[in-house]
Amino acid sequence: MIHYSVLPMEVVFEGIETYEPKYLEIEQGGISMQIEPISGFQARIVRLYSCNPQDYLNRQYAPGTIISYSPFPEATSSI
Repeated sequence: MIHYSVLPMEVVFEGIETYEPKYLEIEQGGISMQIEPISGFQARIVRLYSCNPQDYLNRQYAPGTIISYSPFPEATSSI
């Protein structure tokens, strides 16, 4: 990937060494997945944990998709 910018590289990549995403593992629609919370009730799908190939063809659960979820104590945190 090539990134053209008028900003110096130090400014563009500032903080990249200290970035630590917070992931949660949830089940939604019968599919286990790993998500990254964005706000209180929204998250981005990181990956699916499914053995069914049809789950990966469902655009609703494609990695990078923003979903609504309700944070609850059963969600386990993993890094």
